[in-house]
Amino acid sequence: MPVKPNNRIRRFDVFAEYRKQDEQDKGMPADQAKGYGLWVAKVVAARKFGRLKDRDRPTADEARKRRRRKWRVLSGKPQTDKLFDHEIIERMGQDFYKEVFAPAIRRAREQGQDYEQIRDRLRRRWKPES
Repeated sequence: MPVKPNNRIRRFDVFAEYRKQDEQDKGMPADQAKGYGLWVAKVVAARKFGRLKDRDRPTADEARKRRRRKWRVLSGKPQTDKLFDHEIIERMGQDFYKEVFAPAIRRAREQGQDYEQIRDRLRRRWKPES
């Protein structure tokens, strides 16, 4: 029987994983790529829904300093690999993430598909256990 997610898969989840894999492919260490994927997904979601606070928008000087840090910070909270694990992987289920979700995103990226092409198509196939 195929592995099903514990919860509904969100566009947010797909975007975070897609960007995580992008950064890993560019040479970023896996732990840092997880934190980056989570951070960028939250920033994009906040901008889309108008929830990005002015204090979350870095000045040019802060942006330079942030590039030298391992973890990006959002609302005072470092966006780490452990937070990615909790907010993405644990939410959907570790088996589903490892056996279905991450490999499906990887295959789509290897086929040259961008996020917009896969975000809804892949999610339709994954229904959580009822």
